[in-house]
Amino acid sequence: MHPLIQADALRDRLGEVVICDLRWSLTEPAKGRRTYEDGHIPGAVFVDLDRDLSAPPGENGRHPLPPIGDFSKTLGRLGVTPGDHVVAYDDSAGAIAARLWWMLRSIGHDRSQVLDGGYQAWVEAGHPVEHGSNTPTGAPDYPVPDSYGGVTTLEDLSGRTVVDARSPERYRGEFEPVDPKAGHIPGAINLPHSGNLDAAGMFLSPDLLSNRFEGLGAAPVMSCGSGVTACHNALAMAVASLDMPDVYVGSFSEWSRQDMPVEPGQ
Repeated sequence: MHPLIQADALRDRLGEVVICDLRWSLTEPAKGRRTYEDGHIPGAVFVDLDRDLSAPPGENGRHPLPPIGDFSKTLGRLGVTPGDHVVAYDDSAGAIAARLWWMLRSIGHDRSQVLDGGYQAWVEAGHPVEHGSNTPTGAPDYPVPDSYGGVTTLEDLSGRTVVDARSPERYRGEFEPVDPKAGHIPGAINLPHSGNLDAAGMFLSPDLLSNRFEGLGAAPVMSCGSGVTACHNALAMAVASLDMPDVYVGSFSEWSRQDMPVEPGQ
């Protein structure tokens, strides 16, 4: 299944897919749910990045993966079964929605997509919205494997190309709003996730994305601040029909909390 879906195609599938709203704010955690309740794609259920797709923050970073058994229960609560088609969206051009897409792919659920252009594309296309909140029809706990696939840990980074999806300013250490150190993992290269998009917030063509990720080597590792926008780069590589890269979920938030060396500048 192609990793992206367009607004018109999703409109034609309403009632047939599980739609997950992942709107979220770094500075105001409760804003995502309020925004969802103010208006969302019909039938969508709200998924909270912090509560549903992450374990509590700590030395392993700000958004470590939840235990896989907890993710199994979350998917069951959301009504997701192995045969379901899941579409995730946000209002950040996929920057948050890509986390759910990647987590589903990591447990072998390939029938998952991200709405290209997010909620804005849906509204701008003139499609209907609904207000309030939907309570998902639960399902049994999802039958997950023993562990997530495609995950790289801090100890496994040596000798691999680390791709940092953060903004250039944070990568260079000029601005760091949340982590204890400023800069980047030594040797990491910077490919900001925003570079996967055109001026309208839609993903670039597969050819342009393929050129963007050219020359990363055989086993690149996607990184970012806390393992969220790293998934956006993984999504972009999938759009370009490139091999799915590993993700360093702890990312710089873990690296900087382990008192590891950091590099400023380019």
